[in-house]
Amino acid sequence: STISKDSLKTSLLQLECHFTWTLLKKHVSLEALEETILDHIKFLAEYEIRDYNLLSYVYHLKNSNEEALRSLKKAEEAIQKRHPDEIDRRSLVTWGNYAWIYYHMQRFEEAQTYVSKVQNSCKKLSSTAHGKIQLPEIYAEQGWVLLRFGRNYFERAMNCFENALRSEPNNSDFSAGYATAMYRLEGDIQRYGGEVRPCLEALKRAVELNPTDTTVMALLALELQRLNRANEGERYIEEGLKKTPDFPVFLRHAANFYRKKGVVNKAVEILQKALALTPNCVALHHQLGLCYRWKVLQLKKMRYPPKEEMDNLIQLAIFHFKIAIDKKPVFFSAYYDLAGMYAIDKRYEEAEEIYQKMLQRNDLACDEKQDIYFKYGHFQQFHMKSKSKAIKYYIECLKLEIDSYARKKSSEVVETLLNQKIESGLGDATDIGTLGLIHKLSGKKQEAIECYEEAIALDPNNEEYLNALTELRLSI
Repeated sequence: STISKDSLKTSLLQLECHFTWTLLKKHVSLEALEETILDHIKFLAEYEIRDYNLLSYVYHLKNSNEEALRSLKKAEEAIQKRHPDEIDRRSLVTWGNYAWIYYHMQRFEEAQTYVSKVQNSCKKLSSTAHGKIQLPEIYAEQGWVLLRFGRNYFERAMNCFENALRSEPNNSDFSAGYATAMYRLEGDIQRYGGEVRPCLEALKRAVELNPTDTTVMALLALELQRLNRANEGERYIEEGLKKTPDFPVFLRHAANFYRKKGVVNKAVEILQKALALTPNCVALHHQLGLCYRWKVLQLKKMRYPPKEEMDNLIQLAIFHFKIAIDKKPVFFSAYYDLAGMYAIDKRYEEAEEIYQKMLQRNDLACDEKQDIYFKYGHFQQFHMKSKSKAIKYYIECLKLEIDSYARKKSSEVVETLLNQKIESGLGDATDIGTLGLIHKLSGKKQEAIECYEEAIALDPNNEEYLNALTELRLSI
């Protein structure tokens, strides 16, 4: 009956599982995520329970509910094998997913059975809980899942691991998750601006608690490298290469370390080894593309670059960037990387097509939009040799008022371009008015006022300049 369906829905919303953790499909590429999880299961069996739980959710999002049930069956088998004494406690997320999937399959009796299983277990574990229970391992499972769903979730992931650590401050898994979330957040802040929270201590703590976890060890090395302490960092990379020479996730980070250090041949070698182990890993293809691009840019500095070698490296970079975006259409930075290679290869139409596609997307965050305006401005300035178009897009970047690297650079470049033009005597009212806008957007009110006054002297009836000037004078 419908009544039981409504009350069932209410009970389902009380469960702690992937269906209630607000994980949005638009933030991931399901194919790429599925590959990542399957690779993870293959190389890190000890996390198979939460991997199979997440896999069931991914299959559900792909409309394969039968597959989803098979994954949950595997999760159950793993729970019986790994936690025979705590089956109730360890099954809460798995059972919650079962309930939701049966509900979506319109199999309401079975859904209700799993809801009851969760409710009864929660009652056994705590007299006050109904279907919600604050267990540290559930917080941690949620944290790891949030990390998989990308940058919109890093803050929430960090909070989950913080909650888990409150109950078990020495748990190495929770500690690794917390440090990873902080590292990811910091990388994001470096690219897009924001408040930095140093993650060095968290990473050191995680490595102390579990010296066999080479993934966290690699992140510690990369963090030391970020802090200009690369020699210290390299010791961890070397140790990791001894401990887990065939673990692709570690190898990817190690390659990243060597690429940033400028030892690019070594990075390529490591990436090719990792790619042989996990041929569908998007991140590896992207990293290889970055290595080949680095080599191209090195050759370009020569007076007479060897043409054949250049062409070969350009094609390799394009090949790997293309795989990355084919497999993961939400991988925005890889689109710019591909467009940039097309530009270097003088394939301007293809570059233009990618930029236009990106400019028209409406699923980008504000700082990602700034990125695309800045990159496209750069393309217009240096490849298409159109300063006016470049200025137009740099200004679009400035209009988005988040402090980011792209905005800071746009402001510098556009100011320089306009000043050059004005100083060489080619500047007109529009250029001076534009410079006024730049100053206004950068918060330099006095400079803005001077520019607008000068522009009005040249173009006395310009409404836009008159309004801007009035507004600025009122705001001081």
